[in-house]
Amino acid sequence: METTSTSSSRVGAQPAEATAPQPEPAGTAAESPQSGAPVPAARRTAEGYLRADFPWYGLDGAFTGPRWLMQVGTGADGTVEHGSTGHGDEPSVRGEIATGEKERFAVVITVASNPLRRSGDGTGVLEATSVSSAAWLAGSGLLAYSWPPQMDHTLRDDWLDQQTEAAWELADDLDGPDWSTLSLPVDGVPTPFHYRESEFGWVLAGSTGSGVHLGAYGRGMSAYGLGFSAIADLGTYE
Repeated sequence: METTSTSSSRVGAQPAEATAPQPEPAGTAAESPQSGAPVPAARRTAEGYLRADFPWYGLDGAFTGPRWLMQVGTGADGTVEHGSTGHGDEPSVRGEIATGEKERFAVVITVASNPLRRSGDGTGVLEATSVSSAAWLAGSGLLAYSWPPQMDHTLRDDWLDQQTEAAWELADDLDGPDWSTLSLPVDGVPTPFHYRESEFGWVLAGSTGSGVHLGAYGRGMSAYGLGFSAIADLGTYE
């Protein structure tokens, strides 16, 4: 669990988020802290999203493909802290990287700007959320759908542990050489994002003028042509 000394990049999620999606009891999707992996359509619900006191973001109207809800993450007190929306093909855990089958998707993560958060046991205070929080969630989310083709499934957990830790360290060093700067429109306003690419796809993170941080990851869709906007109707994602 997080403590007062834990990096601000980890918010409402642990490295286990990057493991393969596991079955959950019906109706619990909105409570799950996992933002990186979608749940089956029958269990998706806008309920958790509607409990948030911040705006949700997705790709803007220039994107005309499928849109789908993923999951929200909550704090120790049940407050919604972040969540994700998907665009394009719904990625599989063992998708393009291992099978060669082309998947085109982009996931947008919205993170509430919280200056004060309680630890899981209620006895401490966590660091504020930041752009690094969005970068961490995006990086670990991309790993959830990455599986090197030469790797046996029995080794994937160890690989995920190593790669997730690396994603955490990268998220805490957004000014480092692994990141470049990319300007993309948010609600029609050019906005700077931290951006990086890897063999598994791309990750970006930035902040909006509406009090939330944005993260995104994808594969098969270029990040350079994307734009983001506040979601006016969650029904377009169901």
